[in-house]
Amino acid sequence: MTRSRYSYRPTDGHGLPHDPLNAIIGPRPIGWISSQSAAGARNLAPYSFFNCFNYRPPIIGFSSSGWKDSVRNITETGEFVWNLTTRRLAEAMNETSASLPHGEDEFLRAGLTALPATQVNVSMVAESPVNFECRLTQCIQLHNAGGEAIPTWLVLGEVIAVHIDPDLLEAGIFQTARAEPVLRAGGPSAYYGISEAHRFDLTRPDAR
Repeated sequence: MTRSRYSYRPTDGHGLPHDPLNAIIGPRPIGWISSQSAAGARNLAPYSFFNCFNYRPPIIGFSSSGWKDSVRNITETGEFVWNLTTRRLAEAMNETSASLPHGEDEFLRAGLTALPATQVNVSMVAESPVNFECRLTQCIQLHNAGGEAIPTWLVLGEVIAVHIDPDLLEAGIFQTARAEPVLRAGGPSAYYGISEAHRFDLTRPDAR
């Protein structure tokens, strides 16, 4: 028997207190992106639409609703850094989401240490246990199904250097739960963490 479902067309609105899209596709990793303008002004901002898209070469990306400082800086310089958000850094990450005047330093606002990267001219979050130094590969303005450009940009970058706190490696394997990553969920304030208690293992059929 087919159960009834709540259905809607996004173009007509969802009719709910909060858009369920980002609650359904979640929890999502946070793109905590540091960048620097051509004039040398630092920027640090979290993006909840973020993920990894390729292994070799490693390519990660985030999308920005609006032409924000991160996108402007990255297209100017071709460089950025992704910093892992952990539970201990969640409040600082949230501080960097504030709408600040152009050019104001989010590192200073959040009380974070700016550590020079090794391959790009961008500061990393020193307190973060994992940092990816990236070079821009594509900045794509998204379009709707009708081909009309919308004010959202997908920024993709190749990871050219990786920095990992050795405490998060065990027998050469990165311990995801030990890092205590913070993941964005739905609604105006929901985040989640993970733990070993929630782990389960599956082996791909062609690897059995």
